[in-house]
Amino acid sequence: MKIPDLIPSRLKRLCRACSTHAVHTTFLIAACALPISATAQNIDKKAETAAAWPTRPVRILVGFPGGSTPDMSARTLAEPLSRALGQPVIVENRVGASGNIAADLVAKATDDHTLGVVINGNLTSAKQLYAKLPYDPASDFAPLSLLTTAPLMLVAPASLPGGADFFTAAQEAGSHWNYGSVGNGSVGHLGMELIKQRSTGMTPVHVPYSGNPQVVTAMLGGHIQMALIPPGIALPHIRSGKLRAIGLTGGRSLLAPDVPPLAEAGLKNVNLEVWTALIGPARLSSAAQARLAQEVPRIVRDADTRQKLFAQGWQAVGTSPDGLRSRLKDETAILGNIIQTRGIKLE
Repeated sequence: MKIPDLIPSRLKRLCRACSTHAVHTTFLIAACALPISATAQNIDKKAETAAAWPTRPVRILVGFPGGSTPDMSARTLAEPLSRALGQPVIVENRVGASGNIAADLVAKATDDHTLGVVINGNLTSAKQLYAKLPYDPASDFAPLSLLTTAPLMLVAPASLPGGADFFTAAQEAGSHWNYGSVGNGSVGHLGMELIKQRSTGMTPVHVPYSGNPQVVTAMLGGHIQMALIPPGIALPHIRSGKLRAIGLTGGRSLLAPDVPPLAEAGLKNVNLEVWTALIGPARLSSAAQARLAQEVPRIVRDADTRQKLFAQGWQAVGTSPDGLRSRLKDETAILGNIIQTRGIKLE
């Protein structure tokens, strides 16, 4: 905008009435000085406010146990985020209800220093699954960044067959076999229901656990025969020969280059991912949101952080808040379709 455009019409008419260019210029400078100075002060004030956050330690709540994939993502983020913010970043595990207890605590936080690392289901399918969900995923959160993504790996005890023979055995076993997940409504749960739909005759019974480490322990103990879990959790047990990889959801992945997609075992159109995201309560201050939108994607995309996340079985992403909003919209529709077609409802 040109400076003369900032001058009120009354001052412009006064300037035209003046006989000399010098007087005209004097009026312009005098009239513009105040609004330009005020605008600059407002910009400086906003920048100063953003820089001032946080004023005390930041909490990141995780709804799953220590050693779970969301927990590892949160702890990998916490150290560099603490350095960037100049305040301690403390990860707290508030386990239960498939991560919904921690999500609800984030939604209701009023201290401007509480965040959460959540998985897909807390923000996408929970509202469609639970009639009495204590929070609204669409309105109670400030999306901050999609942190990590990974395909899901269908795994089974090493004593069971692999490939297409696994599905034949599962069909023959019917409801005598069980499958595990990190909880009702989780992507592992909905993904297995999708697999049951795609593979006619498979009817294993769902058994929920508090986290993926507990799912693996149950499988090693012979309590369940299959589960969809992230590669980072499964691969050490596959390499030790205790578990068998049946296939990956989606296509091939650098996270598990030797594991074929489920489509190669005859199971097509199972294209789900598990992911983690950083959120805050909807009332999180604009200063906090601006600072985190600046720092978190940079940290997640940093080479050192990417390497650590990859070693855990994650692809680092680090989106903007808008990038996370877009992912939520798309995946809510995908998971909602599974919930509807399978008739899944939870209390």
